[in-house]
This record gives sequence, structure tokens and C-alpha cells, in this order.
Amino acid sequence: MPSVFALLLLVASPVALAEAVLAPAEPSPERQKQLVHLVRQDCGSCHGMTLQGGLGPALTPEALRGKPVDSMVATIHGGRPGTPMPPWHRFLTEAEAQWIVAQLRAGFPAE
Repeated sequence: MPSVFALLLLVASPVALAEAVLAPAEPSPERQKQLVHLVRQDCGSCHGMTLQGGLGPALTPEALRGKPVDSMVATIHGGRPGTPMPPWHRFLTEAEAQWIVAQLRAGFPAE
């Protein structure tokens, strides 16, 4: 007897499945507040306090348009060797990095 998951794979659209698998996990409201503060303060120290760019590139929706989400998540989580971009894996999970990317692409919220 096929499992429910196997049946779901057969009937679900590929787009719906991809969205379910790739959707960033939603951090708790308290953690979201902490992540917004981290981006505004720590990321802002290089990317500009309004995320319009500085030492690092702008992190606005316009600047990020067309860039691969998985690449941006990997950059946040693992850093970029040979550049000033440090890894943030000690301070946030990959799912939290994915949430940050989604927020940056939507227009980052105020604290």
C-alpha cells in the first residue's frame, strides 16, 4: 500500500511541492525581532544602516532581484572566503538565513 507521502507526490503539482520544500521556516515573533535587529545593526555596519550599500553591496529588493535565493542563503550562513563577508552560522540557522533572504527580497522591516 503506497504511503500518503508517495500519493501526495503523484498528485501535487511540482510548483506547490517546490514552494512547500523551499519556503523559509517562520521564526517565532521574538526571534524575528532579534533577526531584524541583527540585520539592521550587524549587517548594516557593512551594507549601510538603511541597507542601501556601503563596504558591502546594497541589500534592497531591487539589488537582490534575479539573484539565486540558495546562493544568498549560503553567503549569509557560510560567508564569502577572501572577502570581508563573515559566516553567520554561529548566530543563526540556515532556516533563519533563508527567512532573512525572504525579508530582504520583500523589503526589510523596520525594527
